[in-house]
Amino acid sequence: MQETTRKTRRPSLPEGRRDAMRKLAAGAAGALASGAAFRADAIAPLAVPAWTREPGAPLLSPAYGVPSSFEGDVIRRTARAPAMPGSGSSMTPLADLFGTLTPNGLVYERHHAGVPKIDPDQHRLVIHGLVREPRIFSMDDLVRLPSESHVYFLECSGNTRTEWKGPSGLPVQLTHGLLSCCEWTGVRLSTLLDEVGIDPSAQWLLAEGADGAAMTRSLPLDRIMERALVVYAQNGERLRAENGYPVRLIVPGFEGNTNIKWLRRLKLVREPEMTREETSKYTNLLPDGRARQFVFEMDAKSVIARPSAGHRLKERGYHAISGYAWSGRGRIRSVDVSTDGGKSWRAARLTSAVHDRALTPFEADWQWDGGPANLQSRATDETGYVQPTREALVAARGVNSEYHYNGIQNWRVDESGEVRNA
Repeated sequence: MQETTRKTRRPSLPEGRRDAMRKLAAGAAGALASGAAFRADAIAPLAVPAWTREPGAPLLSPAYGVPSSFEGDVIRRTARAPAMPGSGSSMTPLADLFGTLTPNGLVYERHHAGVPKIDPDQHRLVIHGLVREPRIFSMDDLVRLPSESHVYFLECSGNTRTEWKGPSGLPVQLTHGLLSCCEWTGVRLSTLLDEVGIDPSAQWLLAEGADGAAMTRSLPLDRIMERALVVYAQNGERLRAENGYPVRLIVPGFEGNTNIKWLRRLKLVREPEMTREETSKYTNLLPDGRARQFVFEMDAKSVIARPSAGHRLKERGYHAISGYAWSGRGRIRSVDVSTDGGKSWRAARLTSAVHDRALTPFEADWQWDGGPANLQSRATDETGYVQPTREALVAARGVNSEYHYNGIQNWRVDESGEVRNA
């Protein structure tokens, strides 16, 4: 019998990664040429550590799984002291995360009156106003309706507010950490509105939360009907209390405060209600004294998470530059990376499937020569919008805004390898 063999083609590496691997291989070849031969007996036997000599912790200890104790520093951190009891925010540790989804215990928080403790069996959601038949929904009513799961990012409109007037010196967790991405599960808003019947005169929706601040926002129906969800789960489990348990609104791509937590009321109205959160708050003051109001979508943005401020490069040579890009107006089309402060740019790799209004991880190869460098990333979304420089953003809006900052972030690397926000 004639013997046959089959050759399997390995997937090809991107050109930049291929160059990096060639250089690593060349270094190994140089070592061999200089007489430093690789020998199996030149390495001491691998030690058997204590944890291999004894049984580990038993099952269900603890009953709800937690990260390794060695990851105890990967936590949310508070950005600023609360203005009043229960008001404040905590930030997602972006530099310590991998992939697209943010673990539930690390999803950022923003509260106006603390976290209410709500009994799901007693909680109700009412839909009223300009509808044919007002209805009150229990949690059981919501869960029995057709459900959907979608991955969307969530970003506070005040994210990166620290950089409006120049580099803050803060690490990425405290500059960009009011940002997370989850798989959200619930009922389409349109399904619930079909249940009650919308009056043709209804153009806006008022959403209200059950927290002590009774957080309310007016939302344009024609811009949210297609994607908005009333959700009761994130990343495969029920919502966390700090993220809206037992039910919240998710409006993909809109600023975080419109995604009302602890949702208790939806009112169909003809025009916006002009609540406190859309008049004295969440408006953007321009240099001429006017204010931008009802600015909902979060514009395209990106940030390098590794390396970033607070990191130190320990060795010259190859380093992967990685981070995240996102846009409230659709999918990310591309991300460019610069190591010279924006003088030149090259395309980064998008390292996962690109989803609508979700975080998109990116990566670029870099050979650090030990000299100063300025690391930047720039996102472009499917509408063609390109993330602006800070200078362009300030020229258009001044420095009195607190919301919707999406300027290009710079991380400066000095000769020692220390990375700073500068």
